[in-house]
Amino acid sequence: MDSFINVTSEIGKLKKVMLHRPGREVENLVPEYLGRLLFDDIPYLKIAQQEHDKFAEVLRNNGVEVLYLEELMEESISDENIKLEFVAEFLEESSITSPALKEAITQYLLSMSTREMIDSIISGIRKEEIQLNLRKSLSELMMDDYPFYLDPMPNLYFTRDPGASIGNGLTLNRMKTEARRRETLFLKYIHKYNNRFNKADVPLWYNRTMPFSLEGGDELVLSDKVVAIGCSERTSSEAIEIVAKNLFDGGTSFEKILVFEIPKCRAFMHLDTVFTMVDYDKFTIHPGIQGPLSVYEITRGEKGYLNYRHNTSPLEEILKDALKLSSVELIKCGGGDPIIAGREQWNDGSNTLAIAPGVVVTYERNYVSNELLEKKGIKVLAIPSSELSRGRGGPRCMSMPLEREVLK
Repeated sequence: MDSFINVTSEIGKLKKVMLHRPGREVENLVPEYLGRLLFDDIPYLKIAQQEHDKFAEVLRNNGVEVLYLEELMEESISDENIKLEFVAEFLEESSITSPALKEAITQYLLSMSTREMIDSIISGIRKEEIQLNLRKSLSELMMDDYPFYLDPMPNLYFTRDPGASIGNGLTLNRMKTEARRRETLFLKYIHKYNNRFNKADVPLWYNRTMPFSLEGGDELVLSDKVVAIGCSERTSSEAIEIVAKNLFDGGTSFEKILVFEIPKCRAFMHLDTVFTMVDYDKFTIHPGIQGPLSVYEITRGEKGYLNYRHNTSPLEEILKDALKLSSVELIKCGGGDPIIAGREQWNDGSNTLAIAPGVVVTYERNYVSNELLEKKGIKVLAIPSSELSRGRGGPRCMSMPLEREVLK
């Protein structure tokens, strides 16, 4: 059976994608814990869902099959033994150590339907939901004011990060922050137990059990020969080397990894927040990274070793050479104006999702960058984002492509 995964470019016509519709987890955000949960603001759920539904509608209207993470997960753990396995692992990774509390939460979750259970886990379990009369340890007493037994997972609507499709396989990622680390458990169980995935024997190029952080927003498939990976605040050089070796040893067509070393700060969180591919020879870029950007190349060496090179050429030349193009154009977010670029970059002006060569989904609020893309011959499908953008992620962040047409 052919692999369920097939992604050999950033711009091939998108055929299948995985999304997560924001749910009650967003309403469990409160000011006191925004930093803990990696948010700067609190989206209004009703409007965020309407905006997300519009995003899915745009994709479907352009021939994309939309699969939802929560539905794939429901299919994956319908068997009671698998459901028990998942709950036990999730509680372990949520640092629930008290046997009595673990048993109480397990029974509470298993009393629900599978879909209700998944939604509740994503939303977070408040202490008030479970009535307990337990002897508490010192650490539990010190946490008495904290309202959750299980933290909500509001970042999950950025489905790009827990895993990434490369070729016919996946990277099952180890997230940098504790707040997001459990997100990859969903993809682990989907990969392991969902018939769409396990019957196709989808290989893993990276596993969440590795000690080094890797996040999907840093992984861009530029062609069937070249992958770009950002070495960022969230992705380590050690993880990049492991992915490179597994791709080269795994019988794939990939021959080169371009490593973009970007500033390690929240403003430049992932490579795709500052750089995306929109056509064969066109890319969006935040002008703020061009100065500090360094690019390294990893290629296959002899006897399984990797070759490394620091490429000091201008980025246009590096991309032109790697992709065998006569020319490359970098389209600057906000037209390069520092005030506009800064504003639109904050709202993910460079975070475009290509659904075909020269056709991209963007946030409509980044109107200067969108107008510039249109002037460059790119078809822009702009979606509303007054609430979705509060999570600091754009259309590419919110989507995990599973299949794209192979470019001719």
